Amino acid sequence: MSGNLKIPDDQIEDIVDLALAEDIGKGDITSGALIPATLLGKASIRAKADGVLAGTGVARKVFLRVDPSLEVTVLIQDGSTIGPGDTIGAVSGRVTSILRAERVMLNFLQHLSGIATLTGRYVSRTEGTSATIVDTRKTTPGLRLLEKYAVRMGGGKNHRLHLGDGILIKDNHLAALRPLCLTLKDIIAKVRQNAPKGMDIEVEVTSVEEAREAAEAGADIVLLDNMSPEEMRRAVDQMPAGVRTEASGGINLNNVRAVAETGVDIISIGALTHSVEALDISLEIEPQTLRLS
Repeated sequence: MSGNLKIPDDQIEDIVDLALAEDIGKGDITSGALIPATLLGKASIRAKADGVLAGTGVARKVFLRVDPSLEVTVLIQDGSTIGPGDTIGAVSGRVTSILRAERVMLNFLQHLSGIATLTGRYVSRTEGTSATIVDTRKTTPGLRLLEKYAVRMGGGKNHRLHLGDGILIKDNHLAALRPLCLTLKDIIAKVRQNAPKGMDIEVEVTSVEEAREAAEAGADIVLLDNMSPEEMRRAVDQMPAGVRTEASGGINLNNVRAVAETGVDIISIGALTHSVEALDISLEIEPQTLRLS
């Protein structure tokens, strides 16, 4: 699994700039036609639902990329629990600039907070077990760094960041190599010889028998794919000392506790990023702060 995920500032700016270009297009025609360019004011960012906050740094970046003169204040830090009415932060300056940034800022903040919130629910459901909740590569194209950051804010961990971040022999690797008459032991030996030294080798399996074969062939981690909790428990019981297990496929909030109680070390869940519900957060202009400069 990846270590602490640090996102370079320039990469965040690139992501934000693409989102702003997509949203603003030729300009905010509505605000430009209605609101004086000299109108100043303040807006507050407020939570409208219970959840875990993530993405305040990206939200701040959106405002400043639109207008560096805006003053942005973050009142609640990422990873914190929030509820309806909580003021997450505030922004002051040109009202036209605030409105240009509003949608993109909220898109990031709502989406990343949704990921952190869902991750937190999975982590809570498995509390007291030895299982670690991790994400997958099933992320929104272009947003992987941010989405995996949000998983960490929810208390989860990151699986592979990209294909160069770990060795995972999946079903299609095996399907491509079987016609070459290679055994699983041959395949593991081959990847251990040719891949960077020191990397753990993980193998995906779909049965208890395949799990035992992978462990005996030299796998460091055995991924139990779409297996029932009963099958997972049997597979875990048959693993040699030092071989870790990962559960994946068909895992949801209703069954994750049962999966964790099988004794698996890792539970990977694609739904943390690929089908998350945005957390309800709003931006509200404070009328009493409005003035012409």
